[in-house]
This record gives sequence, C-alpha cells and structure tokens, in this order.
Amino acid sequence: MPATAPRIALTFGDFSGIGPELAVRLLAEPGNLDKAQVLALVSQEEFDRACDAAGVTVPTADEPSIGAVHLVGSSRQDIAVPSATISVDAGMRVMQDLEKALTMFKEGQVDSIMFLPLNKTSLHLAGMNEEDELRWFAKELGFDGFTSELNFVPGLTTSRVTSHIPISEVAHHISAGRVRQAIKLLHRVVLGAGVEKPRIAVAALNPHAGENGQFGREEIDHIAPGVELAREVDGIDVKGPYPSDTLFIKARDGEFDGVVTMYHDQGQIAVKLLGFDKGVTVQGGLPVPIATPAHGTAYEIVGLNKAHLGPSQRAFDISVGLGIQTAESRSA
Repeated sequence: MPATAPRIALTFGDFSGIGPELAVRLLAEPGNLDKAQVLALVSQEEFDRACDAAGVTVPTADEPSIGAVHLVGSSRQDIAVPSATISVDAGMRVMQDLEKALTMFKEGQVDSIMFLPLNKTSLHLAGMNEEDELRWFAKELGFDGFTSELNFVPGLTTSRVTSHIPISEVAHHISAGRVRQAIKLLHRVVLGAGVEKPRIAVAALNPHAGENGQFGREEIDHIAPGVELAREVDGIDVKGPYPSDTLFIKARDGEFDGVVTMYHDQGQIAVKLLGFDKGVTVQGGLPVPIATPAHGTAYEIVGLNKAHLGPSQRAFDISVGLGIQTAESRSA
C-alpha cells in the first residue's frame, strides 16, 4: 500500500460500451483496492449489474476506504442508455459524471480522476462543442494554461507541443516557451508514473532536424532554445531536437523514457506501432490529474467479456501515482 493512499474518482465511461465491464474487472483485480480509495460514480444497482455480467465480486463500503469501493451514484443513474450504439443519453451520462468528478476534485474529495472509454459522437450529440475531452475539461475548469494529451505505452510516454490543429498551422504554434512547457509537463507526469529520473528527448519538426537551417529554422530558433531552458533552468535531463525518423528507435530501445513531439501524428503513429492495445492517455497540464485507457468503446464486443484489461490497469496505476502527488502537495 502506498504511503499516501490517494482518492480516485472513477467514472464508468460510456454505458453503451465496454466501460462498465472494464471498471468492475479492474476493481476485482487483486491488490488494486489496496492502492487507493476508489469513489465510483454509479449506483449500487448499476454496480451489481456490471459485476454480475462480468462474473466478478467487488466489496463496497459506505465511506471511502482502502479495500472496498465507495459508490457515490450519478445524477443520471436512473436513465437507461441503449447498448452498443451512439446516443444522446449515453453522451449526457458521460458529461454529467465527468462534471461531478471535477466538482469532487475542486471540493477536495478526490486527488485524481480516471474515466473509462467514451464516444465523442455521443458527446457531441449531447452538446459538447469542443474538439476533444482535453479542451472540454479546460473549459469546465476555466483553465487557459498550456495543456497537452500525454500518451503512454509500456516504456514510453509522449507529449505534444501542438495537438488537434491543421498540419499547415503547426510551425506557427511552435515556440521555445511551448517546447519548454511540454518538456516540464512530460517530466512531471513520468515522475508520477513511477520513473525516478526521467530521460526526455525532443523531436525535431523538419527532416534531418532542419539540416542546420537548410530545411527550416524551427529547430534553431525555437526547439533547441526550449530544450536548453528546460535543461539549464528547470534541471530536467532532456536532449534534442532529434530527427523524428530515428528518435523513436532510440526510445523503443530504452534510451529515453519520454519524447516531446511537435504535432499529433508525429507521436501517435510511433506510440500506436509500439503498443496499440496497451496505451493510456493523460489529460496533461490541467490542475486535476485525469487518465483514461487510450481506446474506444468497442461496441462490437459489448457483453462478451473479451475487452483487454491492460490499458485500464495502466491508467489506474498512473492515476494512483498522480493522485499521490496531489495528496502530498495538498498536505504539504
């Protein structure tokens, strides 16, 4: 059991998908309920139904505690959602559960949040106007600082200087300050995931890392200065920029724990090749730690008890580590 047992708000994600199955199987895994106090945003009836369907037994408790799950309910627990399909009701359930989880964090009831897979189309039908969950979370929190999705596969974590923007705009959004922020964010989250001395690398934007300015000056004018700031001012073990066509070979072979990328697909292609069915996403930069398995609702296998638990287990472990950081900072 960790020295500081964090409190984790757990939402079951999209109830049309595999989220409920994954949630109860995760909680039934030996040792997981000894790592944290889990507060699940479901009713007793929903919880029992999910446990029966998954064939597991999970203890519950009237108050948050180690060794049992505390069920805090949901404002939409009495509204059934259709199975294995997109719907407004499914999207509304996800949004309102996440809103409640954010409120719980703001009120000091939990130290981190984990949510199971959701469906963006259902969320948009239900009224989410933002491009992705990260921007929705930032809006809900009134946060306008630097954010970046962080993606984990075993042995490697990536962050991004830019994310969901057209590729034609990427270079205009790269600056030494944003590169430094992406390095600092990645370093902090990798520490929370249990790496004592993270080794960070930074990818170049241009072919051959710009070839000394022949193929572009972003490396000279922005990326290298951001790396130097993070290394000299923040004391982070960071190197780069490296050509991205060879950098991920070094990362795959264990030379680095994390890679800062310049745009969405630069990192996502590498991460998904290295471990498509093992990924975790952290909503990085927000004032609340939020993690989720990096896969979808898998409507095609709902009810079959075939969903792979690995990404959910890793998301839970990362939520524990980040929650410990929050708990310790709150008690300092």
